[in-house]
Amino acid sequence: MNSEESAYIAFDHVWKSFGDQCVLDDVSFEVRHGETVAVLGRSGVGKSVTLKHILGFLKPDSGSVFWKGRNIGEMTEPELSEMRRHVTMVFQSGALFDSLTVGENVAFPLRERAQREPALREEDRTQEVVDQLLSLVELEDVKDLMPADLSTGMKRAVAIARALAAAPEAILYDEPTTMVDPLMAHTVGGLILKLKRHKGLTSVVVTHDMRLARKVADRVVFLVDGRVACFGPMNKIDSCSEPVIQDFIRLDETCLPAQ
Repeated sequence: MNSEESAYIAFDHVWKSFGDQCVLDDVSFEVRHGETVAVLGRSGVGKSVTLKHILGFLKPDSGSVFWKGRNIGEMTEPELSEMRRHVTMVFQSGALFDSLTVGENVAFPLRERAQREPALREEDRTQEVVDQLLSLVELEDVKDLMPADLSTGMKRAVAIARALAAAPEAILYDEPTTMVDPLMAHTVGGLILKLKRHKGLTSVVVTHDMRLARKVADRVVFLVDGRVACFGPMNKIDSCSEPVIQDFIRLDETCLPAQ
């Protein structure tokens, strides 16, 4: 069985350009079931583009992206919709509905699931699950607040709770620690790690934050100018001679320890 058949997600020699700019340059890596893979690199090297390929929002110019052995680029829209029920994304902005309370935001996927799962049609059961998810992300006291009342980091945590409400197999995180203070970044990293340990979710974390990658990732894909400069566990990244990677490591070593 080859890697794209045995892995949960697999990139197989993927190329993608926008005009004259090559964004993904012969990219290959895989994400195993229950594994957390971080996609690291500087801004503009194709990190977020990889997430859009996983969700089928973009198709490779050549090469293939697989989900549980199925070529995502060959899926129909109904098949993509079904896949996106199993693979959900936490956007950098949080992408919460501004007109809904925190509790209503988290309940939104539950109401969609209720069409398929009769047990969720009872409002008491819906609110019970909402309370459980907000407790999981340690925000049970903000249920009745509006997104505008929350800090950036709190919005990210609520977005994670909402993603979990869809009962996914995998979560994709787009720069989860960008524009948050170091303490909240540490908290978000701890939350991602907790979900991996308690829920067994498969995760892809796009980030430029080396400290986050060290904390949560089983393996790391390091992109340099759209190509995979290194792929493997963190000790392999640490020993890589690529200058950009060594710059990241040196910067990481100058940071103060997390509190």
